[in-house]
Amino acid sequence: MLKGKTALVTGSTSGIGLGIAKALAEQGANIVLNGFGDAEGPKAEIAALGVQVAYHGADMSKPAEIEDMVAFATKTFGGVDILVNNAGIQHVARIENFPVDRWDAIIAINMSSAFHATRAALPGMLAKDWGRIINVASVHGLVGSAEKSAYVAAKHGVVGLTKVTALENATSGVTCNAICPGWVLTPLVQKQVDAKAAALNITNDEAKGLLLGEKEPSKHFTSVEELGALAVFFCSPAGNNIRGVAWNMDGGWVAQ
Repeated sequence: MLKGKTALVTGSTSGIGLGIAKALAEQGANIVLNGFGDAEGPKAEIAALGVQVAYHGADMSKPAEIEDMVAFATKTFGGVDILVNNAGIQHVARIENFPVDRWDAIIAINMSSAFHATRAALPGMLAKDWGRIINVASVHGLVGSAEKSAYVAAKHGVVGLTKVTALENATSGVTCNAICPGWVLTPLVQKQVDAKAAALNITNDEAKGLLLGEKEPSKHFTSVEELGALAVFFCSPAGNNIRGVAWNMDGGWVAQ
């Protein structure tokens, strides 16, 4: 379905970003990966799906590097047809104890990077009159949780940016939507599970159950494959008139 298209997925060397990149590659899209850590393994996984793949190591807190990444994708593959703004970091602390440098980093990487990438990619999409901008927000773009002030603020901002981007381009072939996952068992979340298990002296499975039970009625993690399937749906003809939604995949979290 996406043969001949190019998808740029930020924060895609692991976790949700890599899962979405794989789902888009399975539909024929060429992929530009981005993120810290090992890139060769993820590149090989994508290449094995029969598409072209490239990597750019832009620091998503730096606007100039984000612009260079979009320019690189354009030079390499002729443009960015699908932009997935997924890069994110986390820090947990009460507001009065929240380190200012951590606040600034989370706002920069989790929210501002989506603006800078969108700003750079939009002209090319509008010139083709086709594009998909998918912002990976969070259930925390819809509701709050204690000790996550920067993350919740950033993800609420991403949902707002999604709506404005959709409205500004509503008469074009460019759509913008957000995916708002609940608990997904990524390396980031596994660290929280491990910490809970250690703090309470319980097994990892028991810690997972407690984590899910606090918020997610289904008591099941959302999988990266499910999130990838939703991204593919947004890119399909069925997604042509889906504009500005914040689609939660959260096991009933927000329904409570």
